[in-house]
Amino acid sequence: MFQTPKFPCLPGFNFDHNIGRTKFNRSQQFDRVHDDVYYLADKPKLDTFSRYPATYAWGEEPPAPTWLTLDGQRLKFKAYFQDSIHEGREPYRVRFVDISFFLEDGTMKVSERPIENSGLEQGILVKRQRIPLPDPVKYRYYDILDLNVGGEPKIFGRVYKIIDCDKFTRHFLNRMGIAVPDPIDSPDDPERERIEREKAPKTPMPKKDPPLKNFLRYDKKILRFYGYWDDSERDFGYVHDLEILYHLADDTMEVVENVPVACGPKERSLIVKKMKIPKFFTEMEPIGSSEPKTLLNVVGENVKRAYYITDHSPCHKASTDCYRDCDLTIGAQLNIFGRKVIITDLDPFTKEYYRKKYGLDDFTPLDRPDRPNDKSSRSGRYIPPYNGHGSYEDSLSNCLHMVPKRPKVPTDKFFQYENQWNDNRVLRYGAKMISDIPENKDRFFVLNVYLFDGTIAIVEASKDSGHTKSLFQKRMLMMKPGQDVFVSERPNYYGPSDFYVGANLVLNGFRFVIETADEYTFNYMEQHYNEFPKADVKMILNKIRKYLKPVYREFLNEYTPLKSDDLPPIIRLSCLREAMRRYVGDSITEHETITLARHYSKCERKELYPRERVRAMVHMELLRYGFNQLERLEEDCHAWDRDRTGHLDRHQLYTILRAIRIPLSVELIHLMLERLNKDEQGRIDYNDLIKFINLHVNPVTPLIPMNVKALYWTPEEKPKNCEEIDWSLFLKDLDLEEELDKAALQTQNQ
Repeated sequence: MFQTPKFPCLPGFNFDHNIGRTKFNRSQQFDRVHDDVYYLADKPKLDTFSRYPATYAWGEEPPAPTWLTLDGQRLKFKAYFQDSIHEGREPYRVRFVDISFFLEDGTMKVSERPIENSGLEQGILVKRQRIPLPDPVKYRYYDILDLNVGGEPKIFGRVYKIIDCDKFTRHFLNRMGIAVPDPIDSPDDPERERIEREKAPKTPMPKKDPPLKNFLRYDKKILRFYGYWDDSERDFGYVHDLEILYHLADDTMEVVENVPVACGPKERSLIVKKMKIPKFFTEMEPIGSSEPKTLLNVVGENVKRAYYITDHSPCHKASTDCYRDCDLTIGAQLNIFGRKVIITDLDPFTKEYYRKKYGLDDFTPLDRPDRPNDKSSRSGRYIPPYNGHGSYEDSLSNCLHMVPKRPKVPTDKFFQYENQWNDNRVLRYGAKMISDIPENKDRFFVLNVYLFDGTIAIVEASKDSGHTKSLFQKRMLMMKPGQDVFVSERPNYYGPSDFYVGANLVLNGFRFVIETADEYTFNYMEQHYNEFPKADVKMILNKIRKYLKPVYREFLNEYTPLKSDDLPPIIRLSCLREAMRRYVGDSITEHETITLARHYSKCERKELYPRERVRAMVHMELLRYGFNQLERLEEDCHAWDRDRTGHLDRHQLYTILRAIRIPLSVELIHLMLERLNKDEQGRIDYNDLIKFINLHVNPVTPLIPMNVKALYWTPEEKPKNCEEIDWSLFLKDLDLEEELDKAALQTQNQ
């Protein structure tokens, strides 16, 4: 609808009325064009002819027409009619139909229910229309009064018998005052019965056994029984150790023998394959007797045109009684193809199965008989004694294989200890040699214990002993003293738990006493106190509490330090060591005393290797090997740092340094990474790393050439300073004051 503008259509005279408008929907108002024609308008006309008053007064409207009130409603009747058969075996057939009467216009429709393979035209027999009554009635059509249960309407020459109606039809007719009789039984169809009788097999199909149900329920669920077969009465016979496996999915059994290792490399031998085992074996079943169906070829020998059908004739199959799960229990004697097998025990899953299904609770196992000629009771493979050449593991591998193989590496320990980016997992102890030779008394050694395989390497690290700082003993397993070497059994080796401060060890004929350890060793032992009892604070306190309980008052009076107003009471390590020696004696070691001092220490660790000294050691190694991969290091750092934050995680920098093959030991790399600048999240500034490694920017004073790989740890490097100990916290965890008070109260009451 166009509106006549009030201003001429010239520049500057037209206005945009949509400026500032937020809603552009059209108002829901209708306007009248002419008689009975309306349209949606933005602004309705307000003239006198736009609105009209109601034609009828309130409450006097005429009722709605029938086609509107009864729209979509119909009456449905079930009926049948007989169809004559002139050339068939039966005189007629019965066909069932549905008669629908539509209330809105009085039309009717007749449709037949579809039946598969009937050979007849089914579906809608009479289309929807108004159907006239048959002669002699004229000019009248079928209405609701002409249709009811029991009626026989004649529609276009065919007579239908109404036998039932649906619930809505019955309710509607009753409301209209029309009584509806009860449903009538439908007649039998002789033709359909003849066809079904001819199609039915002479021998009915066997009922389906529930193998699929059992398969879906018990798939991969096996009952395991342990038993034996006593064959010792025969020459060279013995008691066979058997396992009987019962598959719940198909009720089959399998018998396996556990062959002793001394009989050969094969450890399990199959006695009876997976099958149903009969209780009484008389003869072998014919081929196909266990199959559920028999197939017949009804065409001929041509394979391409062969056609198979199922044979429903009764088959004379062998009816054998097989073992079921109810026949298997502890003490049961099974006849497995002539072998007498006795069940002695069950596995946990089988016990739970019998407990739930059969309510059994007694699963006491039976003893397996031992025979003097039982091969399983014999000793294992004979291994010759160790001859002293090479290690024991190498000699054992030569005895087990024709072609010598190297000993296998334990994979679990490899991933636990060696495959660590931030931890070398090496425990280092400082020890002195105990010897009658005066020159050996001042020699200091570092004992490196590798957690991966328990090997030990000894490095000499003393300065003024006159000996070279070098490797004293290569990395190897070291036997404990007092053992016979040339035997077949594997000797006992020193392990990580045998090393602690104060231990007296004999390593390859040299006696060492451990005096100290590095900070990493103390921390690792304290974190893994389950493996190192000497570093378990709770166990140490329990030991001390046992000895101090009778003399606790004397202990407090003797060693309680003087109190200060500002600081808590502090006891020196030397005083604590003296008190432990006096009251506990040899029951507590030096390592346990140090563990207590470290746990209750009030001192901070001092920096043993400053940044410049570590940088000098790094530059010495880089100059020795001619390192020139600084540009590649910078490129790799930028490649890992996509956001250009200037910081990377420690394991990322460690991976980059190992990837460019930097000529530094693992210990020196970790020592260097600890001295670099870090942000609040603990990430390392790789620009500081580049400056730290750069040999030309701010060069350091060269060090005296030394073997950094051998000098892992020196006597000057001491662990965390623990000279000052918090006395109050130690007594609080000792928790003996409250127990003494309770004992005193009991004594007074008595």
